[in-house]
Amino acid sequence: MNAGLEKQKKLSYVARRYYLEGQKQSDIARELGVSRPLVSRMLSEARELGIVEITVHEPGARAARLLERLRMASSIQGGVLVEEGPDNDSTNRLLSQGAVELLRQLGARRLGVGWGYLIGQLVTWLEENPQPDSTVTDICPLVGNASIPARNYQSNENVRLMAQQLGASPHFLYLPALPDSLEEKQILCSTEVYRQIHHQWEILDTALVNIGDYPSSPDFASLVRYGGLLQQQRACGRMLVYYFNETGAVIQPEQDFAIQIPIETLKRCPNIIGVCSANTSAKALGGALKSGFFTHIVARQELLRGLLE
Repeated sequence: MNAGLEKQKKLSYVARRYYLEGQKQSDIARELGVSRPLVSRMLSEARELGIVEITVHEPGARAARLLERLRMASSIQGGVLVEEGPDNDSTNRLLSQGAVELLRQLGARRLGVGWGYLIGQLVTWLEENPQPDSTVTDICPLVGNASIPARNYQSNENVRLMAQQLGASPHFLYLPALPDSLEEKQILCSTEVYRQIHHQWEILDTALVNIGDYPSSPDFASLVRYGGLLQQQRACGRMLVYYFNETGAVIQPEQDFAIQIPIETLKRCPNIIGVCSANTSAKALGGALKSGFFTHIVARQELLRGLLE
C-alpha cells in the first residue's frame, strides 16, 4: 500500500478516536504503543493536512446567515429565527419570545395585532413574562372577533391582555370578523366604531400578522366568501382572513364580507412582522414572502433553511 495513504489512514484513526470518540491522548498512545507527545503531533498534522476540520459555531451566527440570504432574496429586512424546541409547544414559546424581542428591537409604538394560534401563544407567554418597559404605547386588533370560542381568535380579549402586559393603551374593534352578508358589513363599516379603529390602522407603525396554512382550521366561511376561487387560484396560505397563493398573490373575491384591516392600508404600515407557528408549512411561508408584504419574519430556523435550500 502507498506509504502516504497508510500514514493518512493512521492519522484519521487517531483523529477519530480523539475528536469523535472522546478518547484521551494518553489512552490512544497506550493503545498504539507510542508516546503521548507523538499522538499530539499526529493530531496537529491531521489538522494541517485537512483530515480534521474544526468549525466553531458562534451563537446566532447561523440565524444571521439565513436572514442575510433572505434579505438578498425578498422584501424582508430582518427578523428573529429560533431553534426547534423538544415539542411544538416549546417551539411556539420560543417563537413568542422572539416576536416580543423583535418588537423591542424595532421600537414598536403603535401596534396592530392579528390572530391565530401563535398570537394566542404569544399572549400566554406575555402573561408569564410581563414587559412593563415595552416601547408599545397603543395596541389594536387588525381583524374583528370570531364567533368561535377559541381564545386565539378573540381579538379584543387578546389585545386587552397584551396591552396589560406591555403597559400600553388598548383600542377595541366591537365588530364581528365575519358578518352574515356584504350588506351587513357595509352597514357595520359605516359606524363610528369602525371609523375609530380605521383611524388606528392608518397610524400604525408595526403590524404583527400570523402566517398560516391553507386549508386552515377554522376555515372562516371560505366557501361562502370565495366559492371555488381558492382552489382555482391554488391558495397555499393565510394571513389574517386573507388567502394567498404560491406566487404571493392575495386572492380577492368579488364580494368579501370579512371585517379586517384593508389590504392597501396594511401595505402602508412601515413594519409588518410575519409570525409563523411551529406548524406553518414551507409552502405557506414561501407564498407569504413572495407577496412582498412582510418587512420582518419570526420563524423556525429549519423552516427557513428548508425553504432557501
